[in-house]
Amino acid sequence: MEVKEKNTGAGTRSTGKAMIKQRFSAKRIAVMALFVAISYLVSFLEIPLFPAANFLELDFGNVFILLIGFLLGPVEGVIVCVLKEGLRAISGSGSGGVGELANILVTSAYILFPTVLYRYKKGIKAVALSLGVACVIGTLVALPVNRFINFPLYMGAGASQAFASLWGYILAFNLIKTLLVSVLAVILYKRLSYLFKKMKI
Repeated sequence: MEVKEKNTGAGTRSTGKAMIKQRFSAKRIAVMALFVAISYLVSFLEIPLFPAANFLELDFGNVFILLIGFLLGPVEGVIVCVLKEGLRAISGSGSGGVGELANILVTSAYILFPTVLYRYKKGIKAVALSLGVACVIGTLVALPVNRFINFPLYMGAGASQAFASLWGYILAFNLIKTLLVSVLAVILYKRLSYLFKKMKI
């Protein structure tokens, strides 16, 4: 009886190592690195949406984070997000890493639900519904993240008053951003999915 338990444990550990090795193969790591680089570069193409809140700048770096989450998995999506924001912090964003932490929290909240659900339920209806929910989640999470992380960082003692007058812009901005990112990711997904299958990634 004891021998069987030991063998089962060893078999489980062996299976777990094999799964990790397969999940983080050289080919998949290379793809993740590529998406980190693309997301990082695209994130510098920023478009201000509201003159009254010109610090809210739209970029499409999250398109590639969401895509990698769909293509490889939610864990890989979060890893790409963390690495991309790490690059921004290292390259001197001026926030000392605090703004990047806020972006990690909001982006992770946005991508996790649809990419986890996609592992179990595929199809355009399920994807569209999950992305709709994700847009709401990402938008709502952005409010406390901005109130307690970004605004104190950039506005100091006046953070509470500034947030009270600008929270509507933050809500609208994040809703627009997540919707646009979702639409672009869906458009690009089919072509990339076919390529990934062909490359056996």
